[in-house]
Amino acid sequence: MLKAELVIDHTVAAWKKFMAAGKYKTAPAFVRTEIMESWLRCRQASVDPYNDTLHRKLEAACLQAMLEKNRKLIDIAKPFMVNLYHFVQGSGFVVVLTDPRGYIMEILGDRDALINPMTVNFFQGAGWSETEAGSNAIGTALVLKKPIQVSGSEHYCRKHHCLTCSAAPILDFQGKVLGILNVSGASEAAHLHTLGMVVAATEAIMAQISIRKKNSELRVINKRLTNIFNTMSDGVIMLDGNGAITELNPVAKTILGSSSGKGEIESGMSAEKVLGAGSHFIRRMLQDKEACLDVELTLDATRGLNRCLASGEPVTDEWGTVTGGIVILRPIEKIQNLVNRFSGHYGTLQFSDIIGDSKGILEAIRIASLAAASMSNVLLQGESGTGKEIFAQAIHNRSERRSGPFIAVNCGAIPRELIGSELFGYAEGAFTGAKRGGKPGKFELAAGGTLFLDEIGDMPLEHQVALLRVLQEKKVSRIGCNNVTPVDVRVICATNKFLLEEVDKGTFRKDLYYRLDVISITIPPLRERADDIVALFYYFLEKLDKHGRTFVVQPEVIQQIVRYDWPGNVRELQNVVERIISLTEGQNVRLLNLPADIRSCQSSPRQDSDGAGTPNCSRKQRRQVLEDKEKQDILALLTAHGGNVSLTARAMGIARNTLYRKMKQYGIDN
Repeated sequence: MLKAELVIDHTVAAWKKFMAAGKYKTAPAFVRTEIMESWLRCRQASVDPYNDTLHRKLEAACLQAMLEKNRKLIDIAKPFMVNLYHFVQGSGFVVVLTDPRGYIMEILGDRDALINPMTVNFFQGAGWSETEAGSNAIGTALVLKKPIQVSGSEHYCRKHHCLTCSAAPILDFQGKVLGILNVSGASEAAHLHTLGMVVAATEAIMAQISIRKKNSELRVINKRLTNIFNTMSDGVIMLDGNGAITELNPVAKTILGSSSGKGEIESGMSAEKVLGAGSHFIRRMLQDKEACLDVELTLDATRGLNRCLASGEPVTDEWGTVTGGIVILRPIEKIQNLVNRFSGHYGTLQFSDIIGDSKGILEAIRIASLAAASMSNVLLQGESGTGKEIFAQAIHNRSERRSGPFIAVNCGAIPRELIGSELFGYAEGAFTGAKRGGKPGKFELAAGGTLFLDEIGDMPLEHQVALLRVLQEKKVSRIGCNNVTPVDVRVICATNKFLLEEVDKGTFRKDLYYRLDVISITIPPLRERADDIVALFYYFLEKLDKHGRTFVVQPEVIQQIVRYDWPGNVRELQNVVERIISLTEGQNVRLLNLPADIRSCQSSPRQDSDGAGTPNCSRKQRRQVLEDKEKQDILALLTAHGGNVSLTARAMGIARNTLYRKMKQYGIDN
């Protein structure tokens, strides 16, 4: 007798003794430890070793649910099962795939094998866990989570002693059992190579599962990237190593104008030809691996000129070789709107912020409201402090341009030599100290919105010519640059001068005046709005107080502020109220809380808005009060410094010559 047969005989004897009296508690030398441990588990689970009936089968609904749940595994494993079956075809062996519970999902075998009494328990839905079928390759592999071969009397149930079974678990990347691959046949045909084939097949199945998982992850990533690519607010152009376009997103198509149906941008076209002048950075990017940032381009798209900033980044392979590049296009108008938004270039004031019910202010509001509905230029005229910028912002915020920027420029506060570059911008290298890349002017930044030119009467004549040209042509050219940029800007101007007088003096161009004075709005000074003074006073008193106090204003305070001339208009009134809030102790506002020059005003007749006479502190009176105060200050400082003019001038913050002039004016003899 062969040695293998002797081992089998010994196993049979051990099985009989174990089943008869449970003699063995540990495995004898001729019974493997994992088999003995499996027998013990089966005995503990009350598995009947002598049960010769067919295995229990899953109900139809449960079977269908199991197959649906494991469809991906079945589809992946099926080709490998077919290959494995080719090796055992015609030998009576069957190839079986189970789910993680040991129920058969797929079975391949000869027709004879499927009806053979030895393999008759291998059918779809049959359970082969240890609790269902005792010790067997499928059930024991599920417990051990490793390959195993069970042959002959190693099976716990007597009806399976005619079988040899080789099984290996199919694991996911976390070590979880997905299913079992098994090959079973007659026990006399047992061979260790069978287990090796099963293990190789399961490893191939697990590799395929891993590949599919990676592919699925890559598809998800690719879909996300595609969504990002297609929904980016910037235009994106993908290039190959020769600078040809391979792909571009919808925004890039819009920027280039291809969506109009003319000159459709297609794959294979040269990016340099499509982007035109200024696109030389592409060659540097692809040849020298040089990334470029914010190169200004003017694209001649089918919808007209389109200005944008282009940035390029080379794409390299694992060896550092450039295989292509990515170009990002950002419309300058969009960037400017974003900059304006975060730099405070927007209007916040509305017509509701203009306080007053006097006839003059209501008429100004009426005309301004009508002007907001048009695109015409507006000229706001009024003294300093009357609220011209409030009107400008209110017009902007009621117009169709309310979502665009509101940019204010004080023409009187900019040095003469900088007005041109501030309004119209400049190109790189236009003058000494010019920023690299140049700088857009206020006209470009205000595109799609409103440009408010305050103190327009102070603009030098040489810049008035350039302003007139921009207003007429709706185009701007930066200093030092020949390129012309279309600008869509509404212009609102303001001045505290009477511009027709400036025209007569020759300091303001007549043609520019008539270009600006399409809709003229005159904002009355506060001294002509006596009805509004008290309302404004209480409005500022409530608005500027940060502590929520309720002030009690003495009647003489109201009388005095109505009497005062307010040469600084609404701005001066706001400053006075702010001073009162800061210096008032408690809640009572008394006459002493007012500045000295307002307290010292004397009554004189004044016409209010309805023609009635009211007390008035005239400008002449106010000037006299200020001069008297300044004279007293000079005398006090000269006395304090022993007549030293230099120390007195330094204490006053003025030059010595200015102090000598004032001393002469006030008749002060040192």
